[in-house]
Amino acid sequence: MGNFAENLAQLADADNFSKLELFDSAGNSVAVIENKPGSQGSLRVYLHLAEKWSAINPDAAHEGLALYAEHTGDARRNPGKHPNIDRLFEIIASGAAYSIHLTPA
Repeated sequence: MGNFAENLAQLADADNFSKLELFDSAGNSVAVIENKPGSQGSLRVYLHLAEKWSAINPDAAHEGLALYAEHTGDARRNPGKHPNIDRLFEIIASGAAYSIHLTPA
């Protein structure tokens, strides 16, 4: 995989969606990624993972960390700076799996 920009260029756009929401096994909303500047890249990464893995689970999280490329290392060094990457670390550590709901634009 390349750097984040190169990896992102290989993913489908998410223009048809206004947001992606993650739900835990009890049906509680745990995160929302909106289609707005600053989170559009994460929306595309999570959309790709959801389409490939049918959930955001540890396998999807490992792939997501690879897709985030250089940002993954920055997130490790600066917890809280990249919450959508931090969430992937948490999923791997906990073994959790989140279902996805997409809201059309």
